Amino acid sequence: MRRPVKTIGLSGQSTPASETPPEAPCTCRRCPRLAGFLDLQRASEPEWFNAPVPSFGPAGARLLVVGLAPGLKGANRTGRPFTGDYAGDLLYSTLLHYRFAEGTYAAHPGDGLQLVDCMITNAVRCVPPENKPTPEEIATCRPYFAARLAALPNLRAILALGRIAHDQTLATLGLRKSAYPFAHGARHDVGPTLTLFDSFHCSRYNTNTGRLTEAMFHTVFDAIRAEFERTRI
Repeated sequence: MRRPVKTIGLSGQSTPASETPPEAPCTCRRCPRLAGFLDLQRASEPEWFNAPVPSFGPAGARLLVVGLAPGLKGANRTGRPFTGDYAGDLLYSTLLHYRFAEGTYAAHPGDGLQLVDCMITNAVRCVPPENKPTPEEIATCRPYFAARLAALPNLRAILALGRIAHDQTLATLGLRKSAYPFAHGARHDVGPTLTLFDSFHCSRYNTNTGRLTEAMFHTVFDAIRAEFERTRI
């Protein structure tokens, strides 16, 4: 059994994740810069979601995919992680290919797509300007991420898409970054029954530059599926 996840709260004291809900409320204003940016988006695009984006997937999932933050015209617009931008095209097609999703992905939350044994969340729940949250904003959002981990009783694998997701996971679990270096395709045992997998983020920039190819992304999911088959859990 995994130990209860703890995180560092706003006061700097260690706080059980159970004291924080796993999803940030729509009224969350813990990060003044992000809250102000959302205010501007609500004024300019009132039909968009424009709020902390909740996680997507079943509570019994064994796999948690962790992104960086909502994209401005993707999840911040649609209200579902990785929905409405290029990163979602690659991620959801891969999840469908590896049977972690079923249905049809049509880039909007009403497409009927369902995740299977998988949940998607973000290290930071609100869209940041230029897709760049500050270290303080990442830490401020950590209680929600910690509560999300604690609310997944069957969690066995975490896929971190990019270094920030990787570092947020390690910080939440109380592990040193130097002991678990980020690298595409890396696999880390981070608990008796919990494994952390790393991948470059499936962003348009990474794929356009060739830093991440579909084949490279699939190789990571091959490893995750193999892990689930090997452990039979």
